[in-house]
Amino acid sequence: MSVAPNSPSHPEMSKFVDISQYMKQLGANARMAAEVLAQASPKIKNLSLHEIAQVIDSQRAAIKSANLKDMTQAKSDGLDAAMLDRLLLCDDRIDAMTEGLRQVAALQDPVGEISEMEYRPSGVQIGKMRVPLGVIGIIYESRPNVTIDAAALCIKSGNASILRGGKEALNSNQAIYDCIKQGLKQAGLSEHSVQVVNTPDRAAVGVMLNMSESIDVIIPRGGKSLIQRISKESAIPVIKHLDGICHVFIDDMADKTKAFDIALNAKTRRYGVCNAMETLLVAASVANNILPDLIDAYVEKGVQLRGCNRSILFNPAKITAASDEDWDTEYLAPILSIKIVDGMDQAIEHIKRHGSHHTDAIVTEDYTKARSFLRRVDSSSVMVNASTAFADGFEYGLGAEIGISTDKLHTRGPVGLKGLTSQKYIVFGDGHIRA
Repeated sequence: MSVAPNSPSHPEMSKFVDISQYMKQLGANARMAAEVLAQASPKIKNLSLHEIAQVIDSQRAAIKSANLKDMTQAKSDGLDAAMLDRLLLCDDRIDAMTEGLRQVAALQDPVGEISEMEYRPSGVQIGKMRVPLGVIGIIYESRPNVTIDAAALCIKSGNASILRGGKEALNSNQAIYDCIKQGLKQAGLSEHSVQVVNTPDRAAVGVMLNMSESIDVIIPRGGKSLIQRISKESAIPVIKHLDGICHVFIDDMADKTKAFDIALNAKTRRYGVCNAMETLLVAASVANNILPDLIDAYVEKGVQLRGCNRSILFNPAKITAASDEDWDTEYLAPILSIKIVDGMDQAIEHIKRHGSHHTDAIVTEDYTKARSFLRRVDSSSVMVNASTAFADGFEYGLGAEIGISTDKLHTRGPVGLKGLTSQKYIVFGDGHIRA
């Protein structure tokens, strides 16, 4: 009979009186590891990623065995097909994990990068150096591959990390963590550089969100309810986005072919992702020329259409009336809201009222309008003549991402290695004193 991870007799928990003591020990371990990891050379950090990849490859049978336990329990608990798919670890996904580690190792190391050096009238030279944030707490659901993604990006950026996955992936995450610890040791780094919380007790999250003495930033990855809870309860700065209510606006100066391709791709490339378009805005003057073909294409792909009074007229049999709630909903499903607007000003006003500051795009051949749209729309990614599907760390050249930030501080948009660092001023003098 297995021992519950939050049982006092579990090897990870037995020496602690309660969850609070256990979590605070993880925090103390992470703080010490962060000091060393911040000074680690790119060579050592890259070596650790390659070592972890090799261990995972050699331990894939153990990982799949642990994952089978999680899958069996998840099916027993009645998790839906989408959740089960996210939870599953097969050989292809393990291959992707090892390849992801090697890809992160190949990225340019941002730590220690010096920029903006200039001489001041006083004679001193002033610039900025990129440095790790310190200790990053990451709270996520379902997908155990996030354990590797998060660990890799934190190691490479010189940050220690405390990872708290969902209870449904507890066995899988621990099997992966065993590989991470072994790889870190083989590279000469502390196994506390990455730590995975080994209890499904939700009280661990509450403690974690108040460990400001040990954790410098929290990054949540999961559903809206999880992120809302973390944003509300955290005493630590949070890098997050709640919704991906993305818009595409087809301007009256749009190229018809471009508009069709972009609007179709933005919605139907993938439905359950945060960069999928949820609302299509179309200028009234071109609606007759563009909407009929788009409606047919959406219907052919099985997309449910909900629209304003004007858009319904184009196909009353296939477009149902959109409610006020529809404009504020991230569907993450084959559902699309359509609104006809009088022009760009009305489109931007709709985005301001109903958008989530994630990603919004305009399709237009008018350069002046494009520049105006870029300035006026306050989202983390604003696009001209491109699908919102491009709002992705890999597509932006970041190599990998830990998530998307719709906040304005300290990073915005896809969060890659640089997003997990900060900058400090550095000053060079030669005996200079201030008058």
